[in-house]
Amino acid sequence: MKRPWLVPLIPVYAAGLALRSAGLLLGVQPIRRLRWQVISVGNLSVGGTGKTPFTIALARLLMREGVHVDVLSRGYGRQSTEVERVDEDGGPERYGDEPLLIARETHAPVYVGPKRWQAGKMAEEQAAAQSRSLYGVHLLDDGFQHRQLARTVDIVIVNSEDLGDALLPAGNLRERVGALKRARVLAVPAEDEAAVEELRRLGFESRAERPIWRFRRDMVVPMMPATLAKRRVVAFCGIARPDQFFSGLTQKGLDLAATRTFPDHHSFSRGEMEMLRRLAESTGSGALFTTAKDIFRLGGLGTELDEALPIFAVDLQVTFEDEAGVMTWLRDAMGLKTG
Repeated sequence: MKRPWLVPLIPVYAAGLALRSAGLLLGVQPIRRLRWQVISVGNLSVGGTGKTPFTIALARLLMREGVHVDVLSRGYGRQSTEVERVDEDGGPERYGDEPLLIARETHAPVYVGPKRWQAGKMAEEQAAAQSRSLYGVHLLDDGFQHRQLARTVDIVIVNSEDLGDALLPAGNLRERVGALKRARVLAVPAEDEAAVEELRRLGFESRAERPIWRFRRDMVVPMMPATLAKRRVVAFCGIARPDQFFSGLTQKGLDLAATRTFPDHHSFSRGEMEMLRRLAESTGSGALFTTAKDIFRLGGLGTELDEALPIFAVDLQVTFEDEAGVMTWLRDAMGLKTG
């Protein structure tokens, strides 16, 4: 719980959740269905659990097994409200940073739109134009709370920090822990044994019908030129849990002279980039480090700055501890035909 002074407002937020759930159950808010099956990847909190790299890893696994995959996303932070397919050469202002990252990392079709069932319809129509017999799977990015779209499988990423947090606005939880009962799969970071123990205490044992998948996260740090290898660096980011990013860089052996945080999905200005340049200069730093998502939002500003001060993008990659087990479960649960 990070904002205890807002605890009195939790019942107001909880009442809103209850009304929304009632609307879905009573049919006031219609639940749409697509022709293809849907796998939702989501979490309980407002961010910072690694949904995007998890979605990328799952898309790659399914594609490697011969499944046609596309990704449906709201495209948080985009300026457009059009339903459209993401162009890998486009920018985050049109598509959002996360959909753009997924498209570039997987080369799978990614569709964005405020109503994701419309994005799914477009995906199916475009796939049918290529081949009437083509049948695939939609991955619904950040979809656990987007209950207006029916799904076959709900995968929810869980960590010990979320399990000990409070509802918005005092904490970071969008839903209470009890909402995990809707999930068919719980995914937990391999190193977070405390989360597994807490899930067991709450009655969420790993069973065939509702497994707990373990996955590993690895921060991939670009290699710096020899001339910069021993110099200090400045790190900055606009993500939900920046401390994880900074501590990860330190664990990778980087000497952080200074750090700066910005709001999640922040659009950077020329003035902010100039501030970072001066900060690097005053601390004797030889480079800037940021996340793969943030580098998209820099756009041309990053290129301008890179001429005087190199900027390195750090990627977060997810791997499943038991890929074969994940794929077997999905085949059985969804009747997937692979290969």
